[in-house]
Amino acid sequence: MCGIVGYIGNKNGIPLVVEGLKRLEYRGYDSSGICYIKSNKLQLQKKKGKVIELENLIPKNCFGNIAMGHTRWATHGKPSDKNAHPHISMNKKLAIVHNGIIENYDSLKEGLIQRGYKFKSETDTEVLINLIEYVKNDLEVSLIEAVQQTLTQVIGAYSIAVMSVDEPNNMILAKKGSPLVIGVGKQEHYIASDPSPFLKYTKRAIYLDDGEVAEISNNKLSILTIDKKLKSPTINKLTMELEEIEKGGYETFMLKEIYEQPKSIIDTLRGRIIKTNQKIKLRGFNESEQSFQKTTRIIIVACGTSWHAGLVAEYIIEGLAKLPVEVEYASEFRYRNPVIYKNDIVIAFSQSGETADTLSALKLAKEKGALIYGICNVVGSSISRLVNVGTFTHAGPEIGVASTKAFTAQVSVSILIALAIAKLKKQISKNEFKEITDELLSIHEKMKFTLSDCNRKIQKIAKKYKNAKNALYLGRGVSFPVALEGALKLKEISYIHAEGYPAAEMKHGPIALIDENMPTIIIATNKRNYEKIFSNAQEIKARNGKLIAIVSQGDSQISKIADHVIEVPKTNYYLSPLINTIPLQLFSYYIALLRGCNVDQPRNLAKSVTVE
Repeated sequence: MCGIVGYIGNKNGIPLVVEGLKRLEYRGYDSSGICYIKSNKLQLQKKKGKVIELENLIPKNCFGNIAMGHTRWATHGKPSDKNAHPHISMNKKLAIVHNGIIENYDSLKEGLIQRGYKFKSETDTEVLINLIEYVKNDLEVSLIEAVQQTLTQVIGAYSIAVMSVDEPNNMILAKKGSPLVIGVGKQEHYIASDPSPFLKYTKRAIYLDDGEVAEISNNKLSILTIDKKLKSPTINKLTMELEEIEKGGYETFMLKEIYEQPKSIIDTLRGRIIKTNQKIKLRGFNESEQSFQKTTRIIIVACGTSWHAGLVAEYIIEGLAKLPVEVEYASEFRYRNPVIYKNDIVIAFSQSGETADTLSALKLAKEKGALIYGICNVVGSSISRLVNVGTFTHAGPEIGVASTKAFTAQVSVSILIALAIAKLKKQISKNEFKEITDELLSIHEKMKFTLSDCNRKIQKIAKKYKNAKNALYLGRGVSFPVALEGALKLKEISYIHAEGYPAAEMKHGPIALIDENMPTIIIATNKRNYEKIFSNAQEIKARNGKLIAIVSQGDSQISKIADHVIEVPKTNYYLSPLINTIPLQLFSYYIALLRGCNVDQPRNLAKSVTVE
């Protein structure tokens, strides 16, 4: 949540920061702002709404070789001009941008009010910059020392950038729980919540760790801990290309990312299936084989779409490897005092690798002695640095707020892990292993076919249901989590209420909702339980419900009674989510477009939830 961008160097940093804010707008778009130093004064522009509103506010031909900006997802204080970042201290000498939550801001604010401080906004961030000012003046210390001292009083999560008119050639950064990356250029430095804002200018990046404070200028960088211990920074070479974060001719990022799924699956699987000796090559798994051999339980923690991918993984791992799996909402996991044993393996699913709840769940599991394993998409992310071992999905940057290709990439990794465990524990025959891996290596072709074959048909169906008030998604077995994911997509981007259910549970309540106006989307592609789900389809039609059926090519039963039929290629039961998810993504997408919704930036949402 929230995006931070900054620049210090010899160039004009203002257009660079604005450009960077546009790239980070997926992290929050309630308001935006920019601050730079001119004539020994802080110059501030900020505005409620999208970055384009801010851009129109900035004076033409203005110059600032030190600048920082922020795009906001509101937590403390409603979206407004006054609550937009950056925030300036009362003496107008310090400015800050902040991603995170200061949990004890109320008590800190009360202490500052007693000392004569007045506040213009409702934010915790304004409290933080004024506390830094008070400490700096009271102790008569440098800016970095004031930041270090202040942060010892702060409870919560933060990534911050601070600058001062008294030190116009320096910027101070700090991180705890929220991401912050430094881009290293030639006599210049960039800062951002992720590397996309500076990828055009440098591919050298330093990922700050929790508890670190950095001081940067155009040609100097030093990193210390809050307690002033010097750290040696590690410079990472980014492999991401600029075109990966552009729309590439597509109308939206979401549509681009839906259509990128066949390629992302190829990239996810590349080099990981060794057919000659029937081996799965996953560095994280291979390094922890002994732990997987000993374990009697896997716990998966995740949020949102990643949680649905975790549910798919549960079906696949239990089905192939015969190993018990529990899937937990990361947001609830640590608050119910979970029972965790030392031989448990706790796997986190996260696209960004920065999800605050998932990070907290992993830290708890680590404290209790469990092996923690990360499955995420972003190299250098907090989860990737916290876990004992892990696997990157290699899906490529996902800019659209509603996750698409990250989901199918996570499912692909889940299949690999399930096969690896099954092989390790001798739960799978050579024939079944070959059958699944052969199909997995060619699944991208069936995904391509589904995208091309179903697209126009789904657009027509979407026109019929664009004004629906509710929708029901049903699936059985491994298709049940796919139904949940389909319902979530519709809710996220079209704002139509939708629910996903195991098909058999329809009779235990949801059937009361069915009428001639409400569409029910049923996933019926697998032979397992086909007759049962056919019965569910008949029950819907008996009550005049509108039935949209996703079926395998050549289906002859459900197709006869459904109002709309979407045929997809046949595939292995455990691989079917990779195919079946695609029509649901497209259905949500086209309904949202028809309703005039911003599919890339749905209301009230942000790509990465970095606060609890």
